[in-house]
Amino acid sequence: MFLTISTNGTAARPATDLGYLLHKHPGKAQAFSTSYGTAHVFYPEADAERCTAALLLEIDPVALVRRGRGKGRGGAPDAALAQYVNDRPYAASSLLAVALGNVFSSALRGVCAARPERAAAPLPLRVEVPALPARGGPDLVRRLFAPLGWSVTADPVPLDTAFPEWGDSRYVRLLLESERLNLAEALRHLYVLLPVLDDAKHYWVSADEVDKLLRAGEGWLAGHPEQQLITNRYLSRRWSLTRQARERLELVRLAEADDSEVEDIDNAVADEPESGDIDVADESGTEVIDNAAADGTGTGTGAGTGTGTEEKPTPLAVLRREAVLAALDACGAARVLDLGCGQGQLVQALLKDARFTEIVGVDVSQRALTIASRRLKLDRMGERQAARVKLVQGSLVYTDQRLRGYDAAVLSEVVEHVDPPRLPALEYAVFGHARPRTVVVTTPNAEYNVRWESLPAGHVRHGDHRFEWTREEFRIWAAAVAERYGYEAEFTPVGPDDPEVGPPTQMATFTITTEREAKAA
Repeated sequence: MFLTISTNGTAARPATDLGYLLHKHPGKAQAFSTSYGTAHVFYPEADAERCTAALLLEIDPVALVRRGRGKGRGGAPDAALAQYVNDRPYAASSLLAVALGNVFSSALRGVCAARPERAAAPLPLRVEVPALPARGGPDLVRRLFAPLGWSVTADPVPLDTAFPEWGDSRYVRLLLESERLNLAEALRHLYVLLPVLDDAKHYWVSADEVDKLLRAGEGWLAGHPEQQLITNRYLSRRWSLTRQARERLELVRLAEADDSEVEDIDNAVADEPESGDIDVADESGTEVIDNAAADGTGTGTGAGTGTGTEEKPTPLAVLRREAVLAALDACGAARVLDLGCGQGQLVQALLKDARFTEIVGVDVSQRALTIASRRLKLDRMGERQAARVKLVQGSLVYTDQRLRGYDAAVLSEVVEHVDPPRLPALEYAVFGHARPRTVVVTTPNAEYNVRWESLPAGHVRHGDHRFEWTREEFRIWAAAVAERYGYEAEFTPVGPDDPEVGPPTQMATFTITTEREAKAA
């Protein structure tokens, strides 16, 4: 199997710089041992104006059979003759992609100490593959490469030129041209898409293939229109690995859209709770009241004398859920969105009530959704119960067609985690676009923070809180949102309502007005 990479140059920027970028000298022919044969690198032409590097993979069919045995799916074919007589020595495949990764590993990473500026810059590139298996034909080849900035020529290879009536084979002659890509980007495209088009990996696909796919797909795979097909085929249709890859890619896409790092948006669940963060347990849903009096040792609201004989107060997390459930019951909601569902405590409570026929939990954090799935035991849930619930990954500051048409949406302890400049985007996505008939919002009451004896003055309750509103600030915000989007807001205290500072949690229930709803309809 054979592949060439060519570029043009000038006297000031000679094409032979390709040798530096590939870390292979144009004046030498080099050979490299691989698991299935020998990879040869040589340069059919190399001067200042034009340089072509060729990768020739010489397959050892016996080694291919021996290493393929016992590998399960993706190993050598079972038929005795097909083990030795096949297209592997002649057609580009996953074998060539592996050789590409081994021989040009530094170039794949974009590393070139001798010409760093050339490694990062776009080059006039021409890639030719004389025989490429393409399950899906030339149209699929174009759909895979064209969105990445390539001009694609994929000519089908006839089964037999002497018998044109037999039609075309599953192979194409591939020519890719681009002046927009650097060499590392081009190699990563080939590394992933050659085995995707071949659709028959020669080795067992294990969990580390997900990491390989995401490394090679960095910067382009998350937004590729054929992302699902690429991940399915690259991972040999192993459902668990494909799901893991797509979840991680969606997180990358959301982070890029938000101009954030993945770690910054996938932080809804701490790896280990911080001992000094009094509200971490409550925010993640653990059934404890979010103050030092939870165990009867403090002097805050609801605290006992410390003797251990008093009845412990109801955790604030429980009081919040009870208040939300009461609001949903009052509005007669059956189809409910839990926006920013975290680890799924509210979803779990909703599932216990048969009145809620459809429950959708949405969170940007894949870690949180994974924990929620385990909490709900989705993998062991009965068919009828499973049909009522769905967990989806998504950002609440972007419109999402999947969230339209529901009776109610809940934003419980969510808005305070959003940067204030992004609040208008969340408001439009929920109240303007998704537009449920009822929206229930809970958020901390900043005035009540003086009652937390373990909370230093001036601090918010959770390290990820961007702000915490007083009662007046919350009412001003809620009134403005209600006016802007045609809702009416009612306010309910949650937890002990202190006569001086109010309740620990404040809740607003937004109900869409009949007049505005009629106009929208």
